[in-house]
Amino acid sequence: MSAPRTTLRRSIAAAAALPLLAVALTACGYGSDAKDDDAKKANVSAGGKKLSADTVKIGYFPNLTHATALVGIQEGIIAKELGSTEVKPSTFNAGPSEIEALNAGSIDIGFIGPSPSINGYTKSKGKSLRIIGGSASGGVKLVVNPKKIKTLDDLKGKKIATPQLGNTQDVAFLNWVSEKGWKVDAQSGKGDVSVVRTDNKVTPDAYKSGSIDGAWAPEPTASKLVEQGAKVLLDESTLWPDNKFVITNIIVSQKFLTEHPDVVEAVLRGSVNTNKWINANSDEAKASANAALKKLSGKELPADVIDPAWKSIQFTDDPLAATLDAEADHAVKAGLLEKPDLTGIYDLKPLNKILKAAGKPEVADAGLGVK
Repeated sequence: MSAPRTTLRRSIAAAAALPLLAVALTACGYGSDAKDDDAKKANVSAGGKKLSADTVKIGYFPNLTHATALVGIQEGIIAKELGSTEVKPSTFNAGPSEIEALNAGSIDIGFIGPSPSINGYTKSKGKSLRIIGGSASGGVKLVVNPKKIKTLDDLKGKKIATPQLGNTQDVAFLNWVSEKGWKVDAQSGKGDVSVVRTDNKVTPDAYKSGSIDGAWAPEPTASKLVEQGAKVLLDESTLWPDNKFVITNIIVSQKFLTEHPDVVEAVLRGSVNTNKWINANSDEAKASANAALKKLSGKELPADVIDPAWKSIQFTDDPLAATLDAEADHAVKAGLLEKPDLTGIYDLKPLNKILKAAGKPEVADAGLGVK
């Protein structure tokens, strides 16, 4: 990467993100609304060796793209690797609030998307976090009202929802629009296509009311819209080499990584074992994830939503670092980020140690690892 700069642009887009962050912290922050799992039996393994921390605080979203965390905690797979160290989980609905929690020490390890990882690392000048592993790829679709939009070219002049200004799906959609040769002001969302930032929780209602014509959305929101009559017009995975791109990775605070490397390694081992179990027992894992979602939200997903959503997600230990680097470039092109120096954002040594011991191929950091 050539002469990279390490600070976020002091732009309107950055300023606009602050009220969004405030809303996220109020609605789903690490203090008032973060939910702790009561299933102590799944969070503490009986016996086991004593690690360097009594507890490890893990954050994640109540989304299918975070199923490694949902299933790993639900089934006690992560706890099994931690011995007597207790897992204290908290859930979030937005990346900025999870990064804020990590910075405040309210969580130690988080499952999170690439854009908030990039923003958190860049804003702290490379001092807040490391990406230590992968979790999921895919699970993002462009779904539209088939009465109004029949082809990709028909999107021009229509209202398309993304979850949040500057979030992973927002950046992806803005980049796709740009590659179509259309113009959209990133901050306002106005242009040849109207980008309407809409929380995933209310996107189905917005679609039903007709206030949006479609959405570039993660699962299970995309499949919820399809249940309402929307049509999948594009699967984002088709835009990436080998149909793979990072949607969820695992981050850790640098402080916790330095002070408790044994705990970090245990969580990673639990994540690797969880992904192995998910991929070997897809139906059982899907049911487990749905049970975890029911605990967190009060209701499970119906079969016609979870079945297609689950099929579109790949669970992987590989953080797909090259795709994160590309996503950073997309954010730069959209005007949401100055060219960042991401060198050091990855520390994959603990993960590769685990993979090597398991006889699995090691994963690459795309030249962005710690030196």
